[in-house]
Amino acid sequence: MAKLINNSLSAKSPIKKVAVIGAGTMGAGIAGQVANAGVEVWLLDLPSSGDSVNALAERGFKRLKNLNSPGLMSNEAGQLIHCGNTEDDFAQLANCDWIAEAVVERLDVKQALYQRIDAITGPDTIVTSNTSTIPISLLTKGMPQAFCERFAITHFFNPVRFMRLLELVRGEHTRDDVIDTLDEFCESNLGKGVVVCEDTPGFLGNRVGVFAIQCALHTAFNMNLSPAEADALFGRPMGIPKTGVFGLYDLIGIDLMADVAKSLQSILPAGDEFHQYAQPIALMTQMVVNGQTGNKGGQGFYRDTESGKEVLNLANGVYQPTSRLQLPLAQKAEAHGVAELLDDDSAYGRFAWQVLSSTLNYAASLIPEIGSNILPIDDAMKLGYNWIYGPFELLDQIGAQRVVERMQQEDREVAPMLLLAAKTQGFYQVIDEQLCSLDQCGDYVAIKRPSGVLRFSELRQTLTPEYSNTKASWFVHNNAAIVEFHSKANALDKDSMDVIRHALEQAEKRQLRGVVLHNDAQHFSCGVNLTAFRGFFETENYTGIDHFLNYFQQTMHAINTCPLPVIAAPAGMSIGGGFEVVLAADHVIGHANSVMGLVEASVGVVPGGGGCKEYLYRWYEVLGDIKAAAWKAFMLVGYGWTAKSPIEATEQAMLYPEDQYMMNRDRLLSEALSQLDKVKKAKPRKPLPMAGEDTYREMMDWLFEAEDQQKITSHDVAVGSELARIFTGGKIKPNTMMSEQDLFDLERESFLRLAKSSATQARIVSMLDQGSPIRN
Repeated sequence: MAKLINNSLSAKSPIKKVAVIGAGTMGAGIAGQVANAGVEVWLLDLPSSGDSVNALAERGFKRLKNLNSPGLMSNEAGQLIHCGNTEDDFAQLANCDWIAEAVVERLDVKQALYQRIDAITGPDTIVTSNTSTIPISLLTKGMPQAFCERFAITHFFNPVRFMRLLELVRGEHTRDDVIDTLDEFCESNLGKGVVVCEDTPGFLGNRVGVFAIQCALHTAFNMNLSPAEADALFGRPMGIPKTGVFGLYDLIGIDLMADVAKSLQSILPAGDEFHQYAQPIALMTQMVVNGQTGNKGGQGFYRDTESGKEVLNLANGVYQPTSRLQLPLAQKAEAHGVAELLDDDSAYGRFAWQVLSSTLNYAASLIPEIGSNILPIDDAMKLGYNWIYGPFELLDQIGAQRVVERMQQEDREVAPMLLLAAKTQGFYQVIDEQLCSLDQCGDYVAIKRPSGVLRFSELRQTLTPEYSNTKASWFVHNNAAIVEFHSKANALDKDSMDVIRHALEQAEKRQLRGVVLHNDAQHFSCGVNLTAFRGFFETENYTGIDHFLNYFQQTMHAINTCPLPVIAAPAGMSIGGGFEVVLAADHVIGHANSVMGLVEASVGVVPGGGGCKEYLYRWYEVLGDIKAAAWKAFMLVGYGWTAKSPIEATEQAMLYPEDQYMMNRDRLLSEALSQLDKVKKAKPRKPLPMAGEDTYREMMDWLFEAEDQQKITSHDVAVGSELARIFTGGKIKPNTMMSEQDLFDLERESFLRLAKSSATQARIVSMLDQGSPIRN
């Protein structure tokens, strides 16, 4: 299977055995991620009186196997977790290097547990709490000095496997070596973006993130905006996840979010601006009483019904039909940047200004309370709340001076750090080819990441693109070409292919070391942009579709046959056409949470960029039996199966055993650049002996039987029949030889036949009308 790359830091880590106490959602998630890193872990909870004394820990372990959001990357990782209880197995803690406490947020319970831990462990055992609200000074009150020195807070975000942020909080007495060990282990082994925080209320992520959510919520109520209107603005147009504020409340739970706001309100000082957005809203209080708690309760601000989606009318509390709003202002901001929102004097523009100015000014006001550096705040919001840009990066986009002038015109108090940025050159500057950030003294300090960490979003600011368009760019760094996609969800089209082709040609001409395909976006690429295909079939320009597919295929072939090594370094989703790009590369260094697969069948088409061809070749190389290989590829593509990790992808021949993955996505680019000189080009492939007509008819029989059993639809049969033709060659004699180009041609022919289908066109139109440019 794909190999985990352990850097020198992770290989030398003193943490070899871990215990997690508390097997709830967070505790189980922490244990799962430790196991994913290949480290033995004990998961303990209170003993039970039922059939199993370890029932609570076993329940937490079972939760890690959730198919929709698996906390474990493989069965092998699960074997590293030992379930136990805090009575029978407490002695295991004596030999642990790190004990992570994740029990109920009650100070008395935690302090009693620490007393027991202190009595059984030595001075080298690190102890941490996953609390998000209780300060270390209270957690360790009454504990010996030696215990306080080895104690810290490790605040993970949920779900632990997938959320990148870890807030590492040190206390007054925490030893430097304890912080260093946790920092290195959590960053290198667990793959987290570690932000070291002071022991201040709410730390960083929740301090700013919850403020932003509460500010957007109260402002929407005060301005009489509907949930749909507010969510259309407080989302991608602001560089925030598309969930929106009301959608996020539904996702997290309206009752839980109310508790989070109340908790922060209780620990923040009286003068903190958060208090003006923390008061309960009467309608929401009644909603909780009614059981309208969000997604978990089946209804909140939104609900799904048989007739479609409905939204709550905030004025009368009655649900009414709704659809995703396409606000011109929101679309303009999403396309051209957040500053577009502030040029509008409508209610929407005023809402955006109030939320943005208040949130960004609040973030700036935390300097120097939480430290002198702005970088941890930006990191916390990007890694913990999935913002595309941190607050200070947004201020640079808008212009600090512009924000200050407008706030002063409104007679509002401006944070000193924001005033400072308005008088200088903004919060970030490139100086001597290094990206630097502004400190509270007005100096620009070079940003330094751990050795091996290289974020392309930061590196690209110090580089000039060699060739660029609205969809992609390529750069030269370390004598290598780096190709970056940067369209919405990194959807691919002709412009994307143009950049790849240009990079391949110029890299060879300039004798560069090779080409790396990588970007820092949430997803590597979610597939081909279907908007162009809609235009093609609405004008019945099927020749245009064929020309694009041929260009896509030949670009993938160019990647594969380029004399220079090409490495794909994907993170997030690489699906559909995005995965065909990964398949074409000579070597893959993926992220541990990479999701990969060919999902075109669910759109009503077949992969048209060489994905079918590649699956068939790879399964034939694994099995040595063309009929078995054809069936494997047929089922995987037909069901649109996706691998949730590189381990799963290797098991399904989607990656080669020589391919690799890393726990921390911030290390992908550095590793890819370092391995370019080690990658060997694959030999040209020979034609395949196709399975032929007998296997083709067997597949067709399978499809018709599945349709008779109402397991698939008639259009699924149409898609499946085209896949059967591609993977067997159709009505040809068994062992008829077909080349890669022959298979490319079969894919295009099948794609075109399906593109002419009214059922396929209806599916694509429906997706696009719902606001998605791709199969996401």
